[in-house]
Amino acid sequence: MRRICLALPTDRACAPMLRELADEAAYAVSNFDVEITLLILDSSSPADFGEHVRVLAELPLAPGVDVVHLDEAAQGVFLQQVIKDAGVAEPDRILHLMLPGSRSYGACTNRAFVIAAALGCDSVHRRDSDCTYQELDGTKIFPIHHELTIGTTAAAARDRVSTIELGPDSDDLPVVMAGASFIGDMSVDIDDIRQRDPEIYYNVVSLWAPGDATEAEMRELVADSFTGAGTAPFVADQSALTVVDPFRVDMSNIAFHRIQEQVPLPPATDTIGSDYFLLHLVQDAGLPGVLHNRHIVNLHTGERKTDAGFASYQLALTKFFLSMLYLWDIYAGLGKAGSSLRDDKGDVDAAAVAEIVRRSIDLPIDENVDRLDRLGAAYEQLGGRHAAFAETLVGRREQLLGEARQDMDDFAVLIDVWQSLITASKSAGAGLRP
Repeated sequence: MRRICLALPTDRACAPMLRELADEAAYAVSNFDVEITLLILDSSSPADFGEHVRVLAELPLAPGVDVVHLDEAAQGVFLQQVIKDAGVAEPDRILHLMLPGSRSYGACTNRAFVIAAALGCDSVHRRDSDCTYQELDGTKIFPIHHELTIGTTAAAARDRVSTIELGPDSDDLPVVMAGASFIGDMSVDIDDIRQRDPEIYYNVVSLWAPGDATEAEMRELVADSFTGAGTAPFVADQSALTVVDPFRVDMSNIAFHRIQEQVPLPPATDTIGSDYFLLHLVQDAGLPGVLHNRHIVNLHTGERKTDAGFASYQLALTKFFLSMLYLWDIYAGLGKAGSSLRDDKGDVDAAAVAEIVRRSIDLPIDENVDRLDRLGAAYEQLGGRHAAFAETLVGRREQLLGEARQDMDDFAVLIDVWQSLITASKSAGAGLRP
């Protein structure tokens, strides 16, 4: 029987989502031939962690469902052992990239990938703690209904979807990803700018466009950014066997098979969007996936509206803009390489990916200097907290420019050792299993 990992990384109180996650697991084991480990990677405060312990202990878990709940200390102990067993160079650096001690969307998901491998799970299904599920006639709409198509070949998946967009030349390839998007709040918390001044909103959001994008391309990108699947609620299932467009899915509503054990995510800290890399790799390598419409409901937490939360979020947004200098170049390299990135079995050549990442590192930083200038000008126009945040960037320009470059170097290093970490994790995992 397949064992899968339903993973929830969190750094906040999220008792309601823990209960809903258990509901999704119960649905899966009741309707499919799977066993599920709920993996909670918990970086929340001691008080919130304690509440999560209590809630998880009280859950009426369905047969075939178990829970692994780890705080950062426990994650660190396990990772140290894995890194030691893997025999990698610079073990302290690798530990920091896996568990940096600050917010990293890529690193927390990488930990889920490594620990899921240790638990004997062949796929990882990720949710976020600031989300919930849609309902239809009082019944929750769980994405895992479609996600369990992964792990089959494209040929076997043909009778499990409503639309087929792949030719027979893909039939022997594995379905490595399944995902949908979200409805509700924007994925990036900048709707206040859109409401106040649409042109300033355009000036800000267009900062993540490629440096050579035309104005028409930037307008199209801005219109398509951060809004997910809109507002229309779920009515009936739709699914497609396809090469999934990264713009049509969200990392709170995603599942991976195999590929997460071949290439990690960028471990950049304080950078939103750092966890979306595999979506692009799957597309550019031409690997099969399932795109469905069981969209998650995205929520904005109150913490983001506090002064400290606002400043933290704006920093993560700024670093996202700066990361795109490198990521657009990397995505172009992946697209050019295309199907040569993987073999006939669908396994990705990690060394080729690392080489493409490394080639981006020495790009001129002029575009990023311009991004910081344009962001500062836009925020000065907005005034208030935005202008105050822009002022804090003045003395950090060189640091931020350097960090964006260093993040790509760190990513390449992590790709180099990733297979060794996964292999060592599978051997060291007995101590984590319930």
